[in-house]
Amino acid sequence: MAEFVEVKTQDLLGAALDWAVGYAVRWHDPDSREAWAHDWLRCYCPSTDWSDGGPLIEKYKLDIGAPMENNNGPWNAATEWGHPNGYKGETPLIAACSAIVASVLGEDVSVPKELLS
Repeated sequence: MAEFVEVKTQDLLGAALDWAVGYAVRWHDPDSREAWAHDWLRCYCPSTDWSDGGPLIEKYKLDIGAPMENNNGPWNAATEWGHPNGYKGETPLIAACSAIVASVLGEDVSVPKELLS
């Protein structure tokens, strides 16, 4: 049985962020979240793959903002119903994924501990 830990949505990255997006948009079923924690990660990477993450920007009607600080700052993404200041990320997909997770699951998310590395 996988151990789950509570993490701030804004702090999620990599496999943990991808898992949270999958849980939020595809498998929002608390009874099944452990069953697919491993296998689907090999083929679903919305925080790095535009074919997975790009359509979510349109589906969730995200507002994506480019870096302001000499093009070196973070990207920003927000939903009309999400965090008022948006979510920041190194790339537009990371910012978008954080905004989606927050809009569906909230500011804190329980993720499999093994995905946090």
